[in-house]
Amino acid sequence: MSRNIAEAARKFLLLGQCVPTVKQNATKIRVKRLELDENLLMYFRKDEFYYCHDPDQKCKTGDIVLIQSLPRKLTKLITHEVKEVVYPFGDITDPITNKKVAKERYREDIEKEAEIYGKLKSGFDYNKALPRGWQDGKKDFTSKPTYTKFHVFDENDPYAI
Repeated sequence: MSRNIAEAARKFLLLGQCVPTVKQNATKIRVKRLELDENLLMYFRKDEFYYCHDPDQKCKTGDIVLIQSLPRKLTKLITHEVKEVVYPFGDITDPITNKKVAKERYREDIEKEAEIYGKLKSGFDYNKALPRGWQDGKKDFTSKPTYTKFHVFDENDPYAI
């Protein structure tokens, strides 16, 4: 019974994290699941990887995305499609309250505290921070094509996985 429910759930929407891949027009999504060990009666984490059709390249490495099963497979590997980017990598949002978070505190609380006690000149201002992607080509290489490293060379290549 539970096996049928798990298989049916895979056909609908899944939430996962985008990981680096070498495929063109596709993204690799890691979906975390809990699997019951019937001997120990404990749940253990099991990662499943899905290749998703993403021709617009909406998601970058680290984004949390919503994926849906395709009615018909595009290729042998590509079985799902990216519906939307739920949480982009970088700005952490609490899923229950939809408030922005910095470490373990809400940003609103940090700003209120700064108003009460006085704001430091050295304090970080999240409202003036530039959006993700402004360092493309400088320090952020997530938009660059990656490839699988088959040989070990003396030089360390940042684009290899």
